Formats: sequence, C-alpha cells, structure tokens
Amino acid sequence: MQLCGFPAAEVEFDRAGELVGDRGAAVRELAADPAVTDLIVLTHGGNDGHLVARLLYSALAGSMRAVAGGLPGRRIAFACVLWPSRKLAGLEPGAGLAERLDQLRDLVPGQRLTIDAAADLVPALTVRATARTAFAAALLSVATRGADDREDASTQLFTLPGGTVMDRLGTTGFADAAAHLLDFLAYYEIKARADEVGVRGLAPLLATVGGPKLHLVGHSFGGRLVTAAANTRPAGSLATLTLLQAAFSHHGFAADWDDGQAGPRPGAFRRVLDERVVTGPILVTHTANDLAVGVAYAIASRIAGRTASAGDASSAYGAIGRNGAQRTAEAVPAELLPVGGSYRWRPGVPHNLLADRFVRSHTDVCGPQIAHALWSAIAAS
Repeated sequence: MQLCGFPAAEVEFDRAGELVGDRGAAVRELAADPAVTDLIVLTHGGNDGHLVARLLYSALAGSMRAVAGGLPGRRIAFACVLWPSRKLAGLEPGAGLAERLDQLRDLVPGQRLTIDAAADLVPALTVRATARTAFAAALLSVATRGADDREDASTQLFTLPGGTVMDRLGTTGFADAAAHLLDFLAYYEIKARADEVGVRGLAPLLATVGGPKLHLVGHSFGGRLVTAAANTRPAGSLATLTLLQAAFSHHGFAADWDDGQAGPRPGAFRRVLDERVVTGPILVTHTANDLAVGVAYAIASRIAGRTASAGDASSAYGAIGRNGAQRTAEAVPAELLPVGGSYRWRPGVPHNLLADRFVRSHTDVCGPQIAHALWSAIAAS
C-alpha cells in the first residue's frame, strides 16, 4: 500500500480495542522492512466512517510530500489506524434531541430500552421536575463506567442527583439541559473508547513493532488515543508524539492541577513525561479558532457548578486543543511556524504550538505548516 508515494499499511481496531482484519500483520510487515527508519502512526478523531479517516491521512501525507518529500538518510512509512470513533451529533447543524438520542443508542447499543424510556420523557422536561430527574438518571445509568475522572467533571457527574444535573445544565432552559447532557455523554463514550483502543489495542501492537523509530500522531479523540497508548509504554520507546487539536484536558500532562485537594493530583497522562516515554519533542497544536474541541469542557464547567468558566487557559476545565498543556512546568510556549521556519525543540516535553494563524477550525490540521512541523520534529528525533 502507498500513501502519497510513501509506504503505508492500515490497522483496524474494534470498539473494545481488539485487532480486526489482518490483526496488524501489514503494519508489522511494514515495520520489519530494514529500509524503513521511521514509522508514523496516524490516528483520526471523531469521524463517521473510514472514508473520512482515509481522506485525512491522504491530505496530511500529501502535505508532507509537498513540503519536503523526505529527510537525508531516513525513510518514513505510515501506519494508518482505523477505529470506531464518532463525530458528536450535537456539532451537526440543526441537530436536535432526536439525533443526539440516536447517537447515544449507537454508542451504547445494549442500552436501547433505557434510552427509549428517557426519550419518552422529553415532552415533559419543561413542565415536570420528576421527569427531568428520571430523564437524567436513566441516561447516566447507561454510561460505560471506568473512564470518569475529575479533569472533565465526569466523576462529579455520576455522583450528582439527576435533578441537580438538569438544573446545572439548564441555565438556558431544560431542552438545552437535555442536549448538553446528551452531548457530554456522547463525548464521554467516545473518550472511553479512545482509551480502550489506545491501551488495549494500539499499545500492545506497538510493543510488537521493532526496528524503526515510532512517531505517534493523533487528531482530536485520536490525540487522546495515542496519548493513552504512550502512557503505557516504557521509557524511551517513542521518538515523537504529535497532538493535533487533541480532545483531552489541558491538565492531562500536569504534575498537580487541582489546588482544592491536599497532595498532588497529576493529570491522566503525566506518566508520559515522568517516565520520559518520548525521546524527541511532543507537539501540541492549540487555538481558540477550534470551537468544537471545547464543547465538552464548557459543559463540564456547568456540571461542576462553574457556569462563568470561559474554557480558556485559566479555567479549571479546558481542552488541550484549545489551550495547550497547562499547569505543566515543562511545557514550552511556541508557535506553529510557516514552512521554512526554524524550531528549537526540547526532548521529551510538550511544545504548545499556538496555531491561530494556520489552523482555522477543528479539522484544519493537514496544512503545509503542520507538515513542516512534523518533518522538523522527526529530523530532531
């Protein structure tokens, strides 16, 4: 398989992180080629179908081919990850409660009867407090537990009474409260799936790949997936890690992010830094132009009772794709540079690449400036 003239292979995982299809054989065969010095593992975000993922990979590889084409003495190849992520239904123009409920049915297919019962309560949400309480309680009961944490207020969400949840999310009306709850639960399920695929699927596959330097690149929830995989890997096992508008907390790499607790509270992926898993630079693109990546964290602020939160770098709840790595002393402030710009990378630490000039939206991550940054990081590894 070729991707814009580069050798490539696909690998597919199911929602439980299990390998499907050729079970990773093509990637292992590609990595075993002694001519390949660097394997770039591309992981997509919230896409509905593999076609969109393949278009993303082709666009990014095409930009890399156009910008440089290669590095002296190095031969890169691509491993293209396919996994069952989803685009949040609430981000689609005109999406209503029906579309959001359908998405939750798809994400947790074993809970259709409970979700249907919640849907039957929708007409009464604006007039009956008992309906609101029952609606929230039913939806919270279907969530896949185990991915809840304090960085996105999901731990708090599952301890609050249903009526309190709806009150906190309903500052602009209870129909909006229902939409916010469904959006957050969809985010939560995709987040849980990304963790599962990263830890149970990609990380074990990487452990079987010997030879080339490994460069993990993830967009949106794919950024969370590759970081979850990196979080389980031993010291020095990855050459670079690149997060393109990643969908996880801006405190994910923090040593201690919660001032309200005695003792340190590290971010979910702090081990990546503490154990020096990545020998080269960690790239984190971030911009306020990305409106989609912060949706769940605005809802998290309401769940936590912080309705005035702007979701910016000073907020308790914010996305790394919006603000870069926060409360992370090692993080290097920088900018995404034009093609030809000179980067000064530091090994093993995040570089917060402010991307306001070149990244105009959540999916605008395949431009030549991104490709140039990737080539520069690979060369430095």
